[in-house]
Parts: sequence; structure tokens; C-alpha cells
Amino acid sequence: MKLAEFRLRYNLNTLPDLDLIHLGEELRQAAVLIALYERGQELELILTRRPIHLRAHPGQISFPGGKVERSDPSHQFTALREAEEEIGLLRSNVEVIGALPAHKTFTGFEITPFVGIVKQPFDPILDPGEVDEYFTVPLSFLLKRYNRHTQHFKRKGRQYPVHFIPYQGYFIWGATAAMIDLLCRHLSLHPNESRL
Repeated sequence: MKLAEFRLRYNLNTLPDLDLIHLGEELRQAAVLIALYERGQELELILTRRPIHLRAHPGQISFPGGKVERSDPSHQFTALREAEEEIGLLRSNVEVIGALPAHKTFTGFEITPFVGIVKQPFDPILDPGEVDEYFTVPLSFLLKRYNRHTQHFKRKGRQYPVHFIPYQGYFIWGATAAMIDLLCRHLSLHPNESRL
């Protein structure tokens, strides 16, 4: 998918049905940046792998992002600040085109994903305390429904979807995979197709 088609679909398509998780506790606020950039004629999605030494989500694949700090004026500011700190993507080099609905996790977070286009190529500078690895996945791979999987698990008497996406040597799952799935269904011409 080229950038012009991405923009058109993102802006004109209606949001697909959501997988809502109902949690009664107060959740910590976080924000992430779903950053895409055009390489050749292909859009690529930026992902990172978290270091093993982190207490929260060690070794997992994630978007650049993190906890909303009290000094952050908005969740969007948080997502851009964290992307700059974690991978060296300057906020002035990102055009935020929108946000997806917040995603609640069992680990106590409510994560707001912002969708942004990287304006110019950049050389990632990784913060080793936050990021172990930087890599990209072609959006065309993610848009193919058969590359995105969902299983339902029971927790405290309720069924919940868990999303996962195997890609080369990576296993993308949980909140990151759920947000990718929502974005891809949003971009689809048939957004509420069967997801099993």
C-alpha cells in the first residue's frame, strides 16, 4: 500500500468493531506511536524489542512509547517524546494523522496509540535502557489477514481475545498485535471480516 492510499483509507474508512476488555481497576495511562514510513514504494511499520532487564514486558515487541508523565501536556506529546527518547525519531519528523481508541491491558495500562507518518528517513539511535532492537515490518505483510491471528482465552470467567503475529524471527503479541490488527482492519475494505 502506498502512502496516498494509506491516507485515504485511514481518513475515510469507518472504525471496525472493537475487542473491548472490561477492567474495573484504575489503569495507568500510556501512549505509543504507530510510526510508518515509506521505503521505496512500500510502507513499513516501526517496532522495537524491549530489553530483558525491564520489569514491565521484558523482551516483548512494542511500539515506541511509554507511561504518560505528569509534565506531559497530552498523550500525543507522550508518544512523540518517547519515540524520540527510545529510537531517536525527532517529533518534528513525524506527522500525526490520528489516534486509535485506547487499548486496556491486564497489566494495568490504558494505552492510546497515535498513528504517524515519518516525513524523512532517519538513522535510529536506540536507548539501550529502553530498546534492545529496532526493526520494521512491511504494512503489506500485516494487511494480509492470514498473517494476523487471534485466540480466545478465559480469565476470571470471561473470554478475551489475544492477538499474535509471527514475523520472521519475531513473535508480536498482546497489545501491540491487537493495535496492529485494529489498524489493519480499519484500512481494510472489509473491516469486520471474520478474525478467527
